[in-house]
Amino acid sequence: MDEFSWYRLLGMILVGASFYAFEIPNYFDWIDKKTQISKGIKATLSKTLLAILYFNPLWIARHLLFIKLFSGQFESIGFNLLEIAFWSFLVNIPISFIANYIIQNKFKLKWRFMASAIFSALMAIYYALSETIFS
Repeated sequence: MDEFSWYRLLGMILVGASFYAFEIPNYFDWIDKKTQISKGIKATLSKTLLAILYFNPLWIARHLLFIKLFSGQFESIGFNLLEIAFWSFLVNIPISFIANYIIQNKFKLKWRFMASAIFSALMAIYYALSETIFS
């Protein structure tokens, strides 16, 4: 979209290396503890659905808010980000389900954050495009 910004890139790296780096591994650890008594398909689906619920429309809206803040687009911050995030979340459920199934059930806990970070990096492109797609 020809809108590359060093400020946005550095800001999102800062958020990823601080806030997200603390929050996401702790949530994944919580998922493991919450589902440790479950077995089989119940454990698999529980882990996957709990991961999807974490990356919900509010999380996406927060991510879009960070993008706006680091882009200096303060006038673009509004409740419309929630609507964009809602549609982005709904459309993304099939992809997110598959990715989170793999991350939560095929990777050991110590590698889940890295796998999630890689998936999130790809999704960050989608979230940034969501404003164009769903506005």
